[in-house]
Amino acid sequence: MTPERFQKLTQVLERRQPDLTVLAEDVHKTHNIAALLRTCDAVGIPAMHVVSPGGEFRRHHMVSGGSRKWVQTRIHADIDAAISELKQHNFQIIAADISQSSEDYRALDYTGPTALLLGSERDGLSAHARSLADQHARVPMRGLVSSLNVSVAAALILFEAARQREQAGMYRQRRLDGETFARMLFEWCYPDVARRCRDKSLPYPDLSGDGFMLDNPLPGPSNRATPQGT
Repeated sequence: MTPERFQKLTQVLERRQPDLTVLAEDVHKTHNIAALLRTCDAVGIPAMHVVSPGGEFRRHHMVSGGSRKWVQTRIHADIDAAISELKQHNFQIIAADISQSSEDYRALDYTGPTALLLGSERDGLSAHARSLADQHARVPMRGLVSSLNVSVAAALILFEAARQREQAGMYRQRRLDGETFARMLFEWCYPDVARRCRDKSLPYPDLSGDGFMLDNPLPGPSNRATPQGT
């Protein structure tokens, strides 16, 4: 751990947007999963939600590259359970979808709690998932193809959400609550120690101002380890 690395992780975490997320319904191709995770990290999404009936997301997520270390995933049993949980936290559900009710994605407001609902590569959103959305967003197409790849469409919409939030000053202040921020920062800095603490039901130790643990909660070799991604 270096003070410079600790400062970088702290700055990134301070820009995380806990009220912006993705809900992917049966997205199962490895390159799309990896691209979605990279885009989530790029716009400051701390966690994405997934409905994966066949378990493909869980398997592919394990080989989806470094982004999985910075973006958590919550896998739901079905679309109703996923949307119910998001609604409990006052998220609006915006479906990336081509329909008569779809609006240009740039015309929608993403500054409130927002979940972008995405469908599978082959079939798109299920009719049931589509019916649960509050609004529908489309990317205008000017060629012969009717739609973009799911991960490309998601990137366009999420970067529009980021643009709006940037203008609203939402990246200039910490959005995570103090407890969540401290937990995630420790897990980012010391993932192996965090895992061992969880296994033993031990609290995470406090960190110094330059990112070192103030005490060692575990016996054995020094845990002043380098964080993931270095």
